[in-house]
Amino acid sequence: MVVWTVANQKGGVGKTTSTIALAGLLAEKGHRVLLVDTDPHASLSYYFGIESEDLELSVYDLFLQVSTKEQILQSLCPTHYPNIDILPATMGLATLDRSLGNKGGMGLVLKKAMREISDEYDYVLIDCPPILGVLMVNALAACDRIIVPVQTEFLALKGLDRMMKTLEIMQGEQTSLFKYTIVPTMFDKRTKASLLAYRTLQERYGKFVWPGVIPTDTNFRNASVAQKVPSDFAASTRGVTAYRNLLTYLVNLNTGNK
Repeated sequence: MVVWTVANQKGGVGKTTSTIALAGLLAEKGHRVLLVDTDPHASLSYYFGIESEDLELSVYDLFLQVSTKEQILQSLCPTHYPNIDILPATMGLATLDRSLGNKGGMGLVLKKAMREISDEYDYVLIDCPPILGVLMVNALAACDRIIVPVQTEFLALKGLDRMMKTLEIMQGEQTSLFKYTIVPTMFDKRTKASLLAYRTLQERYGKFVWPGVIPTDTNFRNASVAQKVPSDFAASTRGVTAYRNLLTYLVNLNTGNK
């Protein structure tokens, strides 16, 4: 089982869209995919029509007690895509840092849970909140690679700087090096701002930047309204084509263990 965490300490950069787009493409290839929603706003859950506040179990419950494989599987929700399940979020996640943040062992809850169900899925994609706390720490500790979407504009670059400092701080507590890939998103080649931001990303982060870009594409928004993954809603659009290229790149990185 391969675990990818989609994270950035700035909101609105395409984290949830990237998570959903990649999940759809993986499922299209026949892979069993689990989505983990760790954002209290539950946008990923709502995308698939899941009213998480009406559920008896969610990702929140993993932090309340040590869960068995059976309990974890009971917390999952199916989507209308046979190969995609979701571990939904609830607003209760917003209280975790205050209620459990200082409790020992809270940083490895997700990692242990994913280990319990490792034979059930081929890929796990974790969608993170844009705030550094116990949820992001868990998501980073649980993954094989961090995918960092970055909108190609100036303020988003500042958010990326914060994210990189976070990884540097957390690296001191890890026995293995974080593997991460920066993904330029919302790219508009007609604007100087996008071109400059993309050039700056390449200059600052070099080999850690995916050489492609995810363009602005209104089909992403339209797909969310239809509650469909982008590749199902509009398979041949430039946005979906870009995510196909990104997926190929990420799979090759995983195969090469880079």
